Amino acid sequence: MSDDRLNPDIVDEPLTKAISDRYLQYALSTIMNRALPDARDGLKPVQRRILFAMRELKLGPTSGFRKSAKISGDVMGNFHPHGDQAIYDALARLAQEFNLRYPLIDGQGNFGSIDGDRPASARYTEARLSQGALELMAGLAEDAVDFSPNYDATLEEPVVLPASFPNLLANGSSGIAVGMATNIPPHNVGELCDACAHLVKHPNAAHSTLMKYIPGPDFPTGGEIVDAASSIAKAYLKGRGQIAVRSRWQVEKLTRGQWQVVVTEIPYQVQKGKLISGVAKQIQSRKFPFLSDIRDESAEEIRIVLEPKSSRINTTAMMESLFQQTPLETKFSLNMNALIDGRTPRRCSLKEILTIFLHHRKTVLERRTRFRLGKIDHRLMLLEGFLVAFLKLDRVIEIIRFHDRPKAQLIAEFTLTDIQAEAILNMRLRSLRRLEEIELKREQDQLLEERATLEDLMANPESLWLEIRNQLRDVKKRFQKTGLGARRTSFGARANIDTLAAAAETTSEPITVICSKLGWIRALKGHVPLDQDFRYKDGDEKGFVLHATTTDRLVLCSSAGRFYSFPADAVPGGKGTGEPVRVLADIPIDCHAISLFPHNPDRRLLLVSQQGKGFQVEEPRVLAATRLGRQVFSVDEGDRVKICGPVDGDHVALVGGNRRLLVLPIDVVPVRNKGKGVWLQRFKAGTLADACSFSAKQGLQWNIGRERKRRLIKFDAWIGRRGTAGKTVPRGFPRSNRFT
Repeated sequence: MSDDRLNPDIVDEPLTKAISDRYLQYALSTIMNRALPDARDGLKPVQRRILFAMRELKLGPTSGFRKSAKISGDVMGNFHPHGDQAIYDALARLAQEFNLRYPLIDGQGNFGSIDGDRPASARYTEARLSQGALELMAGLAEDAVDFSPNYDATLEEPVVLPASFPNLLANGSSGIAVGMATNIPPHNVGELCDACAHLVKHPNAAHSTLMKYIPGPDFPTGGEIVDAASSIAKAYLKGRGQIAVRSRWQVEKLTRGQWQVVVTEIPYQVQKGKLISGVAKQIQSRKFPFLSDIRDESAEEIRIVLEPKSSRINTTAMMESLFQQTPLETKFSLNMNALIDGRTPRRCSLKEILTIFLHHRKTVLERRTRFRLGKIDHRLMLLEGFLVAFLKLDRVIEIIRFHDRPKAQLIAEFTLTDIQAEAILNMRLRSLRRLEEIELKREQDQLLEERATLEDLMANPESLWLEIRNQLRDVKKRFQKTGLGARRTSFGARANIDTLAAAAETTSEPITVICSKLGWIRALKGHVPLDQDFRYKDGDEKGFVLHATTTDRLVLCSSAGRFYSFPADAVPGGKGTGEPVRVLADIPIDCHAISLFPHNPDRRLLLVSQQGKGFQVEEPRVLAATRLGRQVFSVDEGDRVKICGPVDGDHVALVGGNRRLLVLPIDVVPVRNKGKGVWLQRFKAGTLADACSFSAKQGLQWNIGRERKRRLIKFDAWIGRRGTAGKTVPRGFPRSNRFT
């Protein structure tokens, strides 16, 4: 048996190093060759290969369509051997008008819809390049960019496209790599060209100045951006942030004073079918007491009809409530990661991306100019030989007729180059006319003039940048002629209104909400006495009983520190034992409710955990927009929220299971939007039993029996510093260690 150590093909290295090296290679391959776009042309490799392969097939905007299966096969066989389905998915996306602001492929057939429908199979659809794709590849045959061998070194493909407009921002991009992701929204190409032209003239232009040209994204599906201009500018400066975009809607008047709302544009990347079905389910579960129906009447244009329950409902408030709770408003997560030079991933600001594009355009212009100069020099050399032949035409004809080696004789006798002599020999007889000589001299003069202009252009950087500005203006004009130049997404602001209460505008009816300890909830009509006996399931008991109205919003705090909110009108009614509270909120099974109350936007809540940590929070900060709730108190492992109650007074009293009482001024308890809290009371053994707020004038009180209370007016002895243990409770304090 041979010893493996003598085999040179076997490498002995630690497993951790072998795995880390190989995973790093995989990560780099994913980042560079799949997930992130190039900042210069805004394309990923598969997209670039699709466009180049279609160009090789001569599928221009004026040519006929070709089967997508043929295109996918050529791309896979020649440039991208990674599966035809992945290639076709990328091809289809380049043709979708609801995904790309400026589609790079003209599609014929079913390429999917905004409802979320998938494209038809590749054998059923046809495609060709759009005018925008030609703008990206203009100059490709003029040595504008580098080419590299394809995967089997039988063909060559461009490393990057010349890109006459900033496609990365114009069409946006999204992708998930290893350890990083990108999500760039589409923009208006006219605004981008104007911003680039300004940046050419003023290279040190401020970010705020560029934002005047590019105020924000321009989504293909339209919509309305409702974020403040300062917030959008901050996101573009950092290269990361969120931009809120909402649907566009209008009110349609009906007969007899009735009306309905018609949604004509929805946010970018929201599937219309899922949006409508989601709202319909919420209407059925009585989440929207102000809405009776939703219908899809869309044809070529989007038309979603919302029917209110009453014509008295405040329209603006109703829509604001829908924006808060449905995908009619979404937040686009801006994350401008891209490959700077085709190799280096980096998060860029708006100005950095525009600068990278402009330097790419400068390189392209220089290379195209040098290529043109080479062509001119070659043509001038030929023209010089032709003119020599015309001056001694009879001798040239004689040499061609009678010499065995005319090419060598022409070179020796007239001092011509090999190329000039070959061109003379290949010249047609009809070109020997006197008129042709005049045309050749005229062409020579024109080429010499063009050559002088191009040399001046290469010698003067300012002339180069001026030419780039002119090219950008021409690109803008060409896009405007196609009808794609006008901005689709507008800018607005959110209405400052109490959405739910104003939207419902139904009759405010009193109800009594009953929630058992195991989480079964129901509502009874009217305000019944809270201390009466209610029926519960076997093994269950009273949890919370409270008075509310049908227009209230109920807030539930769980032991995990997450808050849930839902309309009181959605609580199931009846005289039974109710339904699980989880039909109203997605509460984990291992959590239970510790507090349930009607929302009051004018008060604060006191939150304290079992271990004695806590803080105050403004009540509007705990409202949740979805069933998943809002995490407010981030409790440590093994800890749970124990107390959640309104702040009513200037002091806080805390008592532990060890019968230690601590009183703190309310000012030492910080007010926060969320967090882990600070130490209010520490325990050597045991946990918090109860906590409450109270007024010093009224004193600290606790229950000592049915409708009997005891009041502690002088409590200075128990006032301490935050985070201390406190002192033994006063005589007569309940053995339950609770204030109520």
